[in-house]
Formats: sequence, structure tokens, C-alpha cells
Amino acid sequence: MKHNDIFSIGDEQNRHISRRQYRVAWVENSYIPTRDSDTYLTSNFDVRRLRWVFIGILIFFGILLFRTAYLQIISGGDFRAAAEDNRIRIHEVKAPRGILYDRHGTILARNVANFTLSVTTADFPEDLTTRAAIINKLSTKIGIDESELSDKINALEPYLFEPRVIVEHIPYDTALLLQIESASLPGITIQADTFREYTGGEYFSHNLGYLSKISETQLTEHPEYLYDDVIGASGIEQFYESTLRGTYGKKEVEVDSLGKEIKVLSEQLPSPGKNIILTIDAELQKTLGEALSEYMSSHKNVTGGAAVAIDPKTGGIRALVSVPTYDNNEFNKGISADRYAELIANDKRPLFNRPVSGEYPSGSTIKPLIALAGLEEGIITPQTTVSSTGGIRIGEWFFPDWKAGGHGQTNLAKAIAESVNTYFYLVGGGDETHTGLGVDKIRSYLEKFGLNTLLGIDVPGESDGFLPTKEWKEETKGERWYIGDTYHLSIGQGDLLVTPLQVANYIAMIANGGTVFQPRLADSFSSPDGLNVQPVEPKIIRDHVASEKNLKAVQNALREAVLSGSARRLQELPVAAGGKTGTAQFGADNKTHSWFTAYAPFDNPEIAIAVIVEAGGEGNDAALPVALKGLQYWFRDVPRPQ
Repeated sequence: MKHNDIFSIGDEQNRHISRRQYRVAWVENSYIPTRDSDTYLTSNFDVRRLRWVFIGILIFFGILLFRTAYLQIISGGDFRAAAEDNRIRIHEVKAPRGILYDRHGTILARNVANFTLSVTTADFPEDLTTRAAIINKLSTKIGIDESELSDKINALEPYLFEPRVIVEHIPYDTALLLQIESASLPGITIQADTFREYTGGEYFSHNLGYLSKISETQLTEHPEYLYDDVIGASGIEQFYESTLRGTYGKKEVEVDSLGKEIKVLSEQLPSPGKNIILTIDAELQKTLGEALSEYMSSHKNVTGGAAVAIDPKTGGIRALVSVPTYDNNEFNKGISADRYAELIANDKRPLFNRPVSGEYPSGSTIKPLIALAGLEEGIITPQTTVSSTGGIRIGEWFFPDWKAGGHGQTNLAKAIAESVNTYFYLVGGGDETHTGLGVDKIRSYLEKFGLNTLLGIDVPGESDGFLPTKEWKEETKGERWYIGDTYHLSIGQGDLLVTPLQVANYIAMIANGGTVFQPRLADSFSSPDGLNVQPVEPKIIRDHVASEKNLKAVQNALREAVLSGSARRLQELPVAAGGKTGTAQFGADNKTHSWFTAYAPFDNPEIAIAVIVEAGGEGNDAALPVALKGLQYWFRDVPRPQ
């Protein structure tokens, strides 16, 4: 009987049992039928199950083989490239920023060492325990709050292969220790960078400006910049950003598993930014700044002031002062929100660049221009006289002289020397018996002389001032233009607005014989080694704005103001000078700004100056003494005539 036959066993009940109900046991290489209780059993291994296990193993190895082929053959190149990217990285190498000097070579802005801590998030551990240990070690070494440091790291975009600066201005000794420690800290780099330091003092802050961290918007506009770059935010730093910044280099490096540099594969050196030699005289700048600050501190009603000194022959700015001021080094190191809010809330506006952006009524400093326009139009000659009896009455309106009872018979020289209002009322507006310039011609000449326009100085934020017109008044105020409006315009009152820069520039134009220069702060650009110097050529906006004869007449009148008029204090100088005071009303309380403008030497001018003291009173009370100190410094080496 064969082993796979059906056995008849025992009782009738089991007679019809199928052989599938038996289990076959393997004993000594033979199939022996066995019986478990009342049921026949098969072997320990079900053949069908064994078949499925075998099929599963084949499928598993098939998938494994396919995946291996995919990774090595199909995607092998991509993965090799990714591995290479992890091993080889390209870093930008920042270029040294150009240095700023005054005209004598005094450093006003330089680069100093700045040790920073950076994190490369692609290399920084993901394990929370490891991260916490690294952060704890760093915070202890640097002396920064652990949670603050953790927040800075967590705020970074993950999986970046470029280091991101999170801590700056680390002391040298600390940076040295951290550099050693960082060799075993994945993703942590200590770098020697630079930051800007301004050495001239606070009186240069508005001119030089400062740097700030580049914003997301600026990064979009300047894709060549880095995420943690700085960019010029104001002043010279902003205007000449591309000149000062230079061109960045690149460095291809090989890194280890911790992201540490182990070899430089190739390097493209950066090109440093150009140095800028400014036209500014640092000592004159400080002298005028200190004089304005001293006056302001002793007169609580004064809200601020400005001073501009300019070379009449080139347009080069010798001083550009705004008070009150601020320390631009605070911004470079990252000014706190509280400190910035304090500066913004200050009602004396220390961040406001008054000489360039401030707009004020000119007061009597406009009178030399009105006289020059009258001479050009033939309305007056230097010998024309006007009787000043205390003012002019037009209908029900009276327009006074500043001197009760008037100045008597007045010609051009006396009119400017004593600032006689009546004379300029008639030159500008005329009356029943005199023909004046009228508002349209006044505006035309003043624009020709450099008002109501941007002069193009090389710092941001310049204002253009304002010259009113008949149409403007009708549209803005709903009133027609009256002769009284022309009178006010002729003496620098009413709606006329000028900047201190414009006043200095037009007194320089009179001094040099009729050339309006574009004012500038940059004198030349140079390479870091100083061998390649590129001078900035003077730029003429307008030339021959008036005849030589008429300009000479106005110059003589400005000289008379020093000899016998309101600018007599300039006789203290060792050189001859011409000048003009100004008092400009503003607001509803009859307060006045104090103006003074001058130039010297009279026959061969080297410097022209304009000073305004806000709410300073009369021109010779506040502005003239400040200007005098500046001029005394400038001519300090000139012996007084015996």
C-alpha cells in the first residue's frame, strides 16, 4: 500500500475522511502516516505556505535589486553631485569697504575688526539634545542668553550651506577661544569680518551717514548682495555705495563631515572699494558745529541750526553742519528700538539734515539777488536812490522798514548794508511812480541764480525750496496775488523757502563773478594703495548769470555791509570780507530765524558761508557770531594787517 493511499481506520465515522485531513510527518527521510487523536495530520510544513514564502523572498530581492540599480545607474549622477555639493562649497569673499578722508587726509570712516559667530544650518545637528548642548556651550562662552541664542538659530532657514551671522562684535580673546572650540562643533563658524567705525565725531554724522543690514526688499533689488550684508543707509555711504563697496570675490573649498573647511580648491580675490577724499575740512566742520551747539545750549528757545561753507571757485563743500546731531556709530552697531524711538520722538529732530533738507524763509539774505535782478532789468543803477521814511503805504496796508523813521536817502550800497526794506519793496514790486520787477521776473531770476531747484549735491535728501506764483496762490489759498505778496517776496518773507545750501551757493555765485556750481562733497576717488587717484571735476550748472558790472555793484554793497552796516563784526578778520545778515519771521508768534551769509577774501574769495539759527532772533545776534568763528578758523594763519 502506498503512503498516499486512504486508510480505513477504526469505526465507520472515519471511513470517509479525506487524506487532506492527515498530517504527514517526516521521519528518517520517509513519509509515515500518523494519527493525532481522532484526526489524521499532514507534515509540519504546508507546501503551499512554503511556496508563498519563496515567492515573497524573490519579490523582496527583486525590489532590492531594482532600487540598487535605480540609485547607482539612473540617479547615480544626481546623488554624486549632491554629495559633491556637500563636500565642495563656494563662498563669497567680502571686499574691504573704501575709507573716507577729509581734504587733508584725516580719516573720517574706517573698517575695524568684527568677530562674528555664524551658523550653517545644513551642518547644524538636528538632534535636540546635541543642539541644546552646543547652544549652552556657546552662550556660556559669549555671555549671551541661551534662549536668545536658541531663538536666533531656530529662526534661520534650514538646510542652508551658506553661513548666517547670528552674533557680532565678539571680543578678540573670546573669539580666539571659540575658534578653537568650533573645530568640534558642527555648523558653527567664527569669522573675522569688519564693521564701519566713524572717527570724526558726531558733527559728521549727517554727511557720512551710516550702514544698515540689508533688507529683504533691497536684496531683491540687489541680488549680488549677501543675506547678511550691510548697505549704505544715508549720507555719503548711501550716495556712493557702489563706489565704496567694491567687488566681492569667491572661494571654492572642500569641507569635512562637520562642514569645516579643510582645503581651498580655488580662489578669486575681491576688489576693494575705492577710497573717497572729501572736500570737507574736518576742523572747520568741528568749529562750526561746536559754535552752533554752544549757542543752542545757552539759548533754550533755539531748536536747531545749520552751517554751510563752500569753495566759490569749485563748488567743493568745506563744511556742512547740522545741529542737533547724533552718533552714527550707534546705528552701525545695531541701534536699539528704544534708542531709535527716542531720537525720532525728539522735537528738535537730531536726525534731520538741516543744511540740505531744511526749508526756511530767507529773510534779508535774498536782497542781494533782488538787487542783482533789478540791475539786470535796468530798474535801478548803483546810484539810484530811494527815500526811506519808515515804510510804504498801499491803500489801507502799510509795509514798514525795520528802522522806525526810515533810513533816509538810500542807494544800492546803503540798501544792502543797512538792509533797507523800502528800497527792495520798490525794486521788487514798485508803486504808483516806480516800476518793479513783479513776481514773474523775480521768480525767473531767482531760479536762474539757483533757487527753486535741486542743486545736485552728492548726499541724499536734498530739498529744492519753493518760489510762489500767482497761480499757486489762487489754487492753494483761493486768493489772488496782491502787491503786498510781491513786497514780502522781495525781502525774503511770505511763502518763499530756501535751503541753507542754496543760500551758501548763491553767495558763492556772487563772490566768483556769476557762476553757479554744483555743490559736492567728493573731491577725488583713489585705489587702496593711493596710486590711482581720480579727481572729481567741478561741474557748472549755469555760467554768466549776470553782467560783470552788475555783479561788481552787488559785491561792493556786500563789502559796505562789513564796513558800515549790519556785518561790521567781520572787521575782526585779518582779510577783507563781504556779508549780509538776515532775519526771517516764521509761525504765528513773530519768532525769527537768524541768518548770516558772507565770503572772503573780498578780492579773491576762498570761502563762502551761510549760517541759520532757528528761532535765533536777529541775524547779527546769533548767526553772525557762529559764521565769524568759522571764518576766524579758516584765516587763522593769516596775519592781521598792521
